[in-house]
Amino acid sequence: MSALSDSFAVAESALPTSREEAWRSMPLRVLERRAFVAATHPGASPGLVADIPAPRLVFMHGALSEALSDLSGLAAGVTIEHGVVVDDATDSHASAFTRAALAQAATKITLAPASSARLHIVELGLATGDAELWHRHLHIDVGTDASLTLVEHQLAAGAHSHFANGAVNVSLAAGATMRHARVNDDPDGATRFLHTDVSVASKAHYARFDLELGAALSRHELRVRLAGNEASTAAHGVLFGTGKRHVETRLQVEHVARDTRSDLQWRGLASGRSRVVMHGGIRIDAGADGSDAQLSNRNLLLSDNAEVDTQPVLVIHADEVKAAHGATVGQLDANALFYLRSRGVPETQARRMLTAAFVQSLLSQVDDADIRTLLDTRLSAALRQLDPVDAE
Repeated sequence: MSALSDSFAVAESALPTSREEAWRSMPLRVLERRAFVAATHPGASPGLVADIPAPRLVFMHGALSEALSDLSGLAAGVTIEHGVVVDDATDSHASAFTRAALAQAATKITLAPASSARLHIVELGLATGDAELWHRHLHIDVGTDASLTLVEHQLAAGAHSHFANGAVNVSLAAGATMRHARVNDDPDGATRFLHTDVSVASKAHYARFDLELGAALSRHELRVRLAGNEASTAAHGVLFGTGKRHVETRLQVEHVARDTRSDLQWRGLASGRSRVVMHGGIRIDAGADGSDAQLSNRNLLLSDNAEVDTQPVLVIHADEVKAAHGATVGQLDANALFYLRSRGVPETQARRMLTAAFVQSLLSQVDDADIRTLLDTRLSAALRQLDPVDAE
């Protein structure tokens, strides 16, 4: 067995390889010889989460931290259970990484019908002596006509080289609404794999925004299934690659029922020697007439050594549908850059201004003011840290 297969306690043949289409772009060789130890669940200072409002759940290296969690103000309609055995089925093509996360006992969050709630979930990685591996399984049920706002914070306190492996299953009942935001801000040496599976029932709506600031290796598989008539989703995100990071999102939206809607807008930023990968897939099944599917992926190359791979895929098996997809890869507008420079704006600042403007229109579509402010603050901080040499 390889070091990695030994860490996951599976046969080496069970791990994905770059010969598989879904993993072709992932530099798996970087992981092959790495060994990870079981997570130690260290303690941490409350100051690390002081700026994240309650109610919040905090996980340290995959384990619940009751000391840092604060459920004050949690809506009465919310039930949270830990260590629950949940049979979250996944398709036969799921990787060994996804299966390992789903095999864990889950934290289950249930929102009662016709109720409303907000919740923050924080996952922290701390600097320790060894590279650690942890799994996290989250299961969310949103009841009929209920409304849930959920924000995931995946953060680090200090440099580390841990492997965070997660799976999230979301189920929206008829007429439910969920606003789901996620910020991934791991250090240069970290690895993070995440599989998110969402089922949307009749007349329910799932709105999502991912801010992927990355890790050494970051991969998110996001699958949204519009299972009921008039179900809809608006899933947007920003992928930001710096240094030598690999930031990858694989998005699959399935229109199963009639009159379903999907609006998918993603932006990619690649600087330094980073690689940003976006696979955006839409499938409209037979019988899903009246569906409307829109996918846009626009990307900026901020250095000559960065790379962007974008692959929009549209598969239609129904009649009377509207569908469109598009992808672009370009550089900052030279005329706009010249204009700012001619007005006395330093080049580094001008580049950051134009880069921020490139994604600002996407952030403006987030209708929750608190979430929009959070995302804008995190993205602005990342842009300020952008190495001027990388940006050239």
